[in-house]
Amino acid sequence: MRLKIFKTLFVALIVLNTAYVFAVDLQQVKSEGLVGEQLNGYLGVVDAKANAGVRELIADINTKRKAKYESIAVQNSTSLETVELLAGKKAVEKTQAGNYIQTAAGWRKK
Repeated sequence: MRLKIFKTLFVALIVLNTAYVFAVDLQQVKSEGLVGEQLNGYLGVVDAKANAGVRELIADINTKRKAKYESIAVQNSTSLETVELLAGKKAVEKTQAGNYIQTAAGWRKK
């Protein structure tokens, strides 16, 4: 019984630690001005200097966002585009000052 509890706690700690590192990495690249929130609900590359690791991080997060948006669209009998645009609006609103957001005129700091 103890071993099972220990294994469960160990796995939970690994998952939490991985999620924390993932979140820190995203926040770091946002604060460095490499990545920003787009109007379409997805992350975009702001700075062409973004390396392959940053681009991979963006692709991974965008894939997860799209899956979530598709699920929401189905649940609410609406289009994926509608959900994407609403998510984009919320993401832009929640963006921290100093990070980049996409506007109709291009990228700008919030």
